[in-house]
Amino acid sequence: MTEQTLRKDAARNRERLIAAGRDLFARRGLDATLNDVAHHAGVGVGTAYRRFANKEELIEAIWRRQVDELEAILREALAAPDPWDGLVLYLERSLAAQAQDLGMAQMLAGRTWPDHYDRQRDRLAPLVNQVADRAREAGLLRRDVTGTDLIFLQIGLTSISGTVRDGTVPEGRSDTGQLYRRYLWIMLDGLRAPASGQSALPVPALSTPEMHTLLRPRAHG
Repeated sequence: MTEQTLRKDAARNRERLIAAGRDLFARRGLDATLNDVAHHAGVGVGTAYRRFANKEELIEAIWRRQVDELEAILREALAAPDPWDGLVLYLERSLAAQAQDLGMAQMLAGRTWPDHYDRQRDRLAPLVNQVADRAREAGLLRRDVTGTDLIFLQIGLTSISGTVRDGTVPEGRSDTGQLYRRYLWIMLDGLRAPASGQSALPVPALSTPEMHTLLRPRAHG
């Protein structure tokens, strides 16, 4: 085989592993192993380890693409003429992606958090803040709501998707996978700036650094 053919085969196997890993992590979460991914991709385990030294390298490759996709959603939200429509667009698209991808939801909730994953997520935080700031400055979002509030509200809503995913589907209901959207719309009513007075929130918002710290798994021992 020529060197060019070997390079093409290597690139093709890498893409197969990324696609298989994304599919497997989406359905089973980040506990799936690199061996599992190799079998799912239809390649040998040795081939998998030649393309990725360990599972973390594969997760990072997938995570970079997911961050690109989330950044595109945020930039579309910021380009929306109406700041409230942009905020809703961001929440709907981001939550839809996480509802379909357990691995992504786990990453965004800080379930696995080496520093290089943290740096990728730092790309998103300023854009989320801008989405919130834009709606708040237009008088459409509560004055005391920040970008970090939007992140934690999403973590709460994705837990609904997890509960549905692990539960038994009630007879006659084919819409339980979309149940999180019901609570999103209830939440959106609470985020709107009201025409009259509103209750003061009992706990201050987190800063972005505080949010990142809190999302890191607690050390034990």
